[in-house]
Amino acid sequence: MQLHRAIIEFYEVNMSLDFRDHVTLGQTGLKVSRLGIAASYGVPAEAITKAYHENQINLFYWGSRRHLEMRKALRELAPSERDRMVIAFQTYDKSGLLTRSKHESGLKKLGVDHADILILGWMRGVPRGWMLESALKLREEGKVRYLAISSHNRSLIGSLVGRKELPVDIYMLRYNAAHRGAEKDIFPYIPDQDTPGIMAYTTTCWGKLLMEKNMPPGQSPLTAADCYRFVLSNPLVDLALIGPRNALELAGGLQVLEDGPMTGEELINARRVGDCVYGKK
Repeated sequence: MQLHRAIIEFYEVNMSLDFRDHVTLGQTGLKVSRLGIAASYGVPAEAITKAYHENQINLFYWGSRRHLEMRKALRELAPSERDRMVIAFQTYDKSGLLTRSKHESGLKKLGVDHADILILGWMRGVPRGWMLESALKLREEGKVRYLAISSHNRSLIGSLVGRKELPVDIYMLRYNAAHRGAEKDIFPYIPDQDTPGIMAYTTTCWGKLLMEKNMPPGQSPLTAADCYRFVLSNPLVDLALIGPRNALELAGGLQVLEDGPMTGEELINARRVGDCVYGKK
């Protein structure tokens, strides 16, 4: 019970927030929706543009799998809406030799002259060498506005989030009800001042949190919206990425905007479900 009370108290600061409101992503000045749509899974362009116009979803993640439907949606939106959109590219090029060509190719395909965020993906150590130099050069030229790091190495991110000398503005990390290690390895090290932007991915634990078969008798799985609510109820997370395959999945995720933060009991139940899934691993 003492642990449960601590969980509730930690999240109570966020209980009154409206997830329909945009937030500032760290110190970047970028105003972002609490959900960002990923390009990898094929949600139709029409659903993407509808989410932008009707739900003000404005962060679009153009990662390693760049589906044509996202390309179509962004090319349709950009001519009139570019100043209100936040487009995030990602590179896995550790050598830095292909970073520029792939980045510029991506810009051309979307019909834009810059990306708001360039994510240095799957980092296993501190970014350095040509990879970092290429990214900084693109930023210097105005083809990128802000740099981010994504990593599965929680200890690495925990060691970097407070380093002001590192030219990184945003951190993208795995966080969900089953994988809560960030609460121990990362979140305690986020500074109170000059806080970086925090983006979460794999929020449904690759769909495992939604599966009845992973639950013990009597325990219901979470919905997709529940997964996003759990992540966004954490006052240290700015945005959660959603990777819908179709309009129905996107609509289900967008329910989080109406439902808002989880109550204390809902948070405890989500952790219970997460423990079931983690135990199945």
